[in-house]
Amino acid sequence: MNFLSELRGRLRNALTDLVPADVIADVGPYAEMLKPTQDPKFGDFQANCAMSLGKALKRPPRDVATDIAARLKVDDLCDPPEIAGPGFINLKLRTERLVTEAAALISDDRLGVAPIAAPRTFIVDYSSPNVAKPMHVGHLRSTVIGQALDRVLRFLGHRVFSDNHVGDWGTQFGMIIYGYKHFRDDAAYQTAPVAELARLYRLVNQLSDYHEAVKTATALDAAARMAEAALLEAHRQAAANPKDKDAPKAVKKQEAAVAEAKAAIHSAKKKRETIDSDAALRALAEAHPQIAELARQETAKLHAGDAENLALWKTFIPQCLAALESMYDRFGVKFDLTLGESFYNPMLAGIVADLKAKDLAKKSDGATCVFVEGNAAPFIVQKADGAFTYATTDLATIRYRIETLKADAALYVVDARQGEHFQLLFATAKAMGYGQLECRHVSFGTILGDDRRPFKTRAGDTVGLESLLDEAIARARAIVDENDDGKKDGPELDAATRADVAEIVGIGGVIYADLHHNRDSDYIFSWDKMLAKTGDTATYIQYAYARVRGIFARNGIDADALRNTGGAILLNTSAERQMALQLLRFSEALNDVVVDYRPNLLTQYLYDTANSFATFYEQCPILKEPDPAVRTSRLLLCDLTARVLKTGLNLLGIRVAEKM
Repeated sequence: MNFLSELRGRLRNALTDLVPADVIADVGPYAEMLKPTQDPKFGDFQANCAMSLGKALKRPPRDVATDIAARLKVDDLCDPPEIAGPGFINLKLRTERLVTEAAALISDDRLGVAPIAAPRTFIVDYSSPNVAKPMHVGHLRSTVIGQALDRVLRFLGHRVFSDNHVGDWGTQFGMIIYGYKHFRDDAAYQTAPVAELARLYRLVNQLSDYHEAVKTATALDAAARMAEAALLEAHRQAAANPKDKDAPKAVKKQEAAVAEAKAAIHSAKKKRETIDSDAALRALAEAHPQIAELARQETAKLHAGDAENLALWKTFIPQCLAALESMYDRFGVKFDLTLGESFYNPMLAGIVADLKAKDLAKKSDGATCVFVEGNAAPFIVQKADGAFTYATTDLATIRYRIETLKADAALYVVDARQGEHFQLLFATAKAMGYGQLECRHVSFGTILGDDRRPFKTRAGDTVGLESLLDEAIARARAIVDENDDGKKDGPELDAATRADVAEIVGIGGVIYADLHHNRDSDYIFSWDKMLAKTGDTATYIQYAYARVRGIFARNGIDADALRNTGGAILLNTSAERQMALQLLRFSEALNDVVVDYRPNLLTQYLYDTANSFATFYEQCPILKEPDPAVRTSRLLLCDLTARVLKTGLNLLGIRVAEKM
């Protein structure tokens, strides 16, 4: 049973009976104020709604709390409610009810999590890399957050389509095709085709940036001089008008403009110097002065169905997708759909025609745009040269998800920096008549290095995801070796098992380190914290699981047989009671995750569960307990703990090891 949900429902009934509808039409938000307590001395749950209701009803909150408690029908679940302080309502579950519900978990494969009564069809759109480039650390958050939400929604009983909306049709392929035709290394392509395609993309992009930097150098210098002049004027105005409250803001604005202009000059200068200092690159730049425009022409030819370019694209795509698949295998990620931009390309003209027919799209500087009220930037669906955009593709995607997949909700697990795009997308889709699809941008922050800037290598390159996982496993292997070699009775793990445990711990550590942060927050990447055996880490929780499995393995106890003995759960101590209550909150944790799509609420639950187990293990002898019934009860609590930890970690995409 989900005690929290049940008690909130009963509190809602009590409030409906107490509060006149003409005073408060919906008492639901007040019922939601009932929450688990942080301190057992206040019971197991506490409601503080009487304070807010007291103001609305113009009555003392404690009197309101007393009336609520009198109407609250919880005798079968709780001891009599207690009123504390100015009007807190404290509820403590009956121990016999905890015993009954905990015992029910023993034979329940779902560990008390009932399938949702009204399942919905969700699209979880996540990862979404450009296919012709190796995945990098920037893809980590979308991949692991999306996978966790995908798994939790499925476990709760929803219908889910996981969709990897890969970039397989954009301007990058014009660059790759141009590079393939002019710069390819045949031997490198035969050996590692995706790596060679990525090199070609970087080279064409680098040469294009060089020519752009040369062309705009004068304009950038002029812009910087204008910004500096404007800053001097802002300082002059501030000095002349010391009482002007807006003057300091104007100075700060112009300081930012100067800094931005100087940064643009520095970036362009660096791009020029990189080419000019390398004779081979300089020769390529001189031989291909129009490379950016020619690469765009290759893209246009591909989109127009040019036979040569289409044949190259069809050759590249399977190799690129296979490389992505090998990376996803390491995370245990499986997608139901991998529908890239190319899939929607035939639908794009129809989207623009529909927008025009509904008078939603207007011409602006030659481009076809949708203007959304409250947003200064237009939503461009077709460029002046006739090319379609990401906006057009995303609108076609929404149409497909509604008409073909019959989706009720679509979650876009994408970097917070794309927030404006999704605001415009969802507003435009609603205007088109697609408001029945609940669209949600599940945004997330950035992974930072020790310098609090986006995490990069010492050379300043973006960290490759494959190399990140390799290093995590290597570091985990050192920890596994040290831990196993240091066991008082000698090592227990052979080389193959150590390697497997290192992979489980290393990759699990990377995933958990990301998920245990609030997704909206940036976080600093730390190897030491990630793989620590104590604290809020996957390793700590995995070790709690392995400790339970070790108890059973070392003493020849068959967990399946134990569950079938008919042994009872006995909660004679506070540690046993807390352990049972924590295990029974698993369903609460999963429901909390999907309220606002935050996997960190599940990591917090698992960490708290591991902590409860540590206290239980320390205070309650298990195999040394002389009473057979108590010993069996404690073994059953151990087994339930291991099952909950394993299931919860699996929902996050993290494996466990039987020995560590």
